Amino acid sequence: MQIVSTKLDNAAKSLSIVSNINFDQFEQFAQPLAAAIDCRIIEKHWGADRHQWLLEFEGTILELNYEFYGDICWLSVENPADVEVLAYLQTLLRPTV
Repeated sequence: MQIVSTKLDNAAKSLSIVSNINFDQFEQFAQPLAAAIDCRIIEKHWGADRHQWLLEFEGTILELNYEFYGDICWLSVENPADVEVLAYLQTLLRPTV
């Protein structure tokens, strides 16, 4: 898993993750990512052009999404107060390239 960059968007309650992700091998990216940020994987869903995983970090529920056509990956939270969790997780995802 190589992280190129991350960007926190407080208004959207999301953390964008730029990396070289292969849609068909998303699990090879997502499992190490979840481990790197110490998240438990709750559920995995996927469709024709999107992966969506439900994760848990110290009581906070996160969604990990990846859309094939936009080549976009992000973590999101529902509760605005949980954006601080995304800010913390961003510190764990330093660029590796």
